[in-house]
Amino acid sequence: MITERDITVWIISALLATGIGWSRYAKWKTHDKIVRELAAMDPDRREKMLSRMNPKLAMEMREQLMKRFRM
Repeated sequence: MITERDITVWIISALLATGIGWSRYAKWKTHDKIVRELAAMDPDRREKMLSRMNPKLAMEMREQLMKRFRM
């Protein structure tokens, strides 16, 4: 027997899962945009931008540049 409480829990769970999925997609899309912008920059400006970033994020961006654009 399905009760109102079960339906409420399922709806809340679905909304929570949708929110988590959307935030991960937005983060991925932002990272992808930054990597494409860095690839279009000249090397000196790119290194200057990477040096200003958080070290962990800068390392991820460098890895993506090397993997996707062979830079």
